[in-house]
Parts: sequence; C-alpha cells; structure tokens
Amino acid sequence: MRIAVIGTGNIGGTLGGRWRTAGQDVVYGGRNPGGTGPGGAPVLAMADAVSSADVVLLAVPGKAVPEVAGALGGALDGKVVIDAANRMGEPEANSQATITAAAPGARYARAFNTLGWENFADPLPGTDLFFASDPQARGTVEELISALGLGPVYVGGADAVRAVDSLLGLWFALMQQNGGNRKLAFRLVR
Repeated sequence: MRIAVIGTGNIGGTLGGRWRTAGQDVVYGGRNPGGTGPGGAPVLAMADAVSSADVVLLAVPGKAVPEVAGALGGALDGKVVIDAANRMGEPEANSQATITAAAPGARYARAFNTLGWENFADPLPGTDLFFASDPQARGTVEELISALGLGPVYVGGADAVRAVDSLLGLWFALMQQNGGNRKLAFRLVR
C-alpha cells in the first residue's frame, strides 16, 4: 500500500521511517517539497503525496489540521485517513469533525495519538495500541500498527474516538508521575 505521511516531525517521521523499513511505499507531504525525509522517503507537495496514496497519516500539529484538511479536501475521499494529531487545550483532542467535513468520503481512523513517538521507534514488548476507525479502514490500520511491532486493539467505530482520546490524558498523567519518562505504554490483558 502507498502511505502519504503529512508531517515529518517526531510522529510522522518515526512512523514513516518504520513503515518504509517494513516494506511499505511511503512518501511524505510537506510545505517544502524536495529531497528526502526520514527513512529516505521522498518529500512531495501535500497534494502530490496524497494523490496516489491509499492511506494518509495526518501527523501535523493539531492546530494545523483545519488548514491541511481544507487544502486537501476531496483528495482525501476514498482514502483511509489516520488522525494522529492532538489538538491540545481544545474541547476535543481529535479532528474527526474537521476531516470528515472536508472529505466526507474519507475512511476516518484515530490512532497513533496516545503514546509518545519513542514508543513507535522502539516499542516495549507487549505494547498495544488502541484505535478507533471506520469499519472499512480497520484491517488497514491493524496492519500498520502490527508493522511497528505493536498489538492493535480496536475500540470501535467513529463513536469510539473519545474513548481512544481518553488514553492520551492517562498517558500524560502517568508520564508526569514517572518523572517525565515517555517510554510508558499500554497493554490489554485478556
């Protein structure tokens, strides 16, 4: 599958690099196209990156999602769009409403937003990643989570986005209680 990673920071760069190492076709979309991004993937203009992608990961600052989603709009229709951005300090941490308004035909997923990037670069053994998604996107998101060495845990569809987001606050609280250690993760014990 072809993955367009919008953003080359810690989250986008780490995930794109790891997926590329796992054999996925990754391109980055950025404001300054040209050259290569993390893991050696090309950096294209956002619209060019998205045009041939099956999956789009939005890994930009939360406040930038409205601008990015607005600019890409209908180009996101029919694609799995993974919202990894956190709108810190806002009533909703996710950008589900913004993304689905800009691209009603996108298959929305909420994932990669509840753990620090360090956990994607080098996962602790047995780490699970909780996510919510359009049911048609579930298999794709599970495959991408598994490619990182994490266990995918499906929380539900669009109505479960807030449940996933609640783990973000828990992760931050635990990190602070553990001296700022960002190598904290979650595991579902069955």
